[in-house]
Amino acid sequence: MLCRTVHALMAIAILMAVPSAATAQTEEDRTQDRVAFPAHKILGNLYYVGTGTLNSYLITTPQGHILINTNFEETVPLMEQSLAKLGYKWSDVKVILGSHAHGDHMQANAAVKEITGGAQVMAMEQDVPQLKGMKIPSGKAMPIDRVIKDGETVTFGGASLKAHLTPGHTRGCTTWEFPVQDAGRTYNVVIACGGLQEDATLVGNKNYPEIADHFAQSIKRYKTLKPEIFLSAHSWMFDLAGKYKRLSAGASPNPYIDPAGFQAWVGNMEKNWNSLIAEQKAAAAK
Repeated sequence: MLCRTVHALMAIAILMAVPSAATAQTEEDRTQDRVAFPAHKILGNLYYVGTGTLNSYLITTPQGHILINTNFEETVPLMEQSLAKLGYKWSDVKVILGSHAHGDHMQANAAVKEITGGAQVMAMEQDVPQLKGMKIPSGKAMPIDRVIKDGETVTFGGASLKAHLTPGHTRGCTTWEFPVQDAGRTYNVVIACGGLQEDATLVGNKNYPEIADHFAQSIKRYKTLKPEIFLSAHSWMFDLAGKYKRLSAGASPNPYIDPAGFQAWVGNMEKNWNSLIAEQKAAAAK
């Protein structure tokens, strides 16, 4: 039944999806969440398999593959197309990880676990309650096979990914750090969890009272990381389309090698945090 549903959705997705324009992508644009984006090799055994703005990554190993972010259930057919383009299939996926407990990144965990034949789903402990309470269109229960703690490592097939708790966007927002080898060199990869929205409520947030402290904690953690490859859960955080365009044109060095971009992103987040705190404290004092 699930297979028929996925293929029915795929037929719709093929008719509706148009590849995202490969231009600079530095502003938030949710119109591309459900639009196909070219699957491609980023570097070494790391591949992009997400949509225009919902970022998913495949880390391949001889024993099977690790998938980061399943996204919406309705975008599963687009990911199936991406896997097929790269020469992979769902049964190759053995581990499912995620950035944070929002539906646009982890809603399809149960569906993908079923399609893959039982891939292990892992999540940061602070996000477990939100994941368990997530409304899933298919009605499936959210699977969690392993609860991860801050600083723990997920190791599979020779790949080793360190989980950094970087809360704020959610309480269990997870940034993944791992090495990738390419052409005899090892690169440090960071997939940042989520940024600080420009309209975030940091002062007097009744739904998330500790949000300001959590973002401050995350900014401090991000400052300790030294990635050469900077990726994230959403495309505008690192200009996916722009980097893919340059990569496709044969740019050298690989445009995904962008340590300065990561430092600038962290700096902008800290600047935004300071501005929001000052503005909101001033408004609350009136």
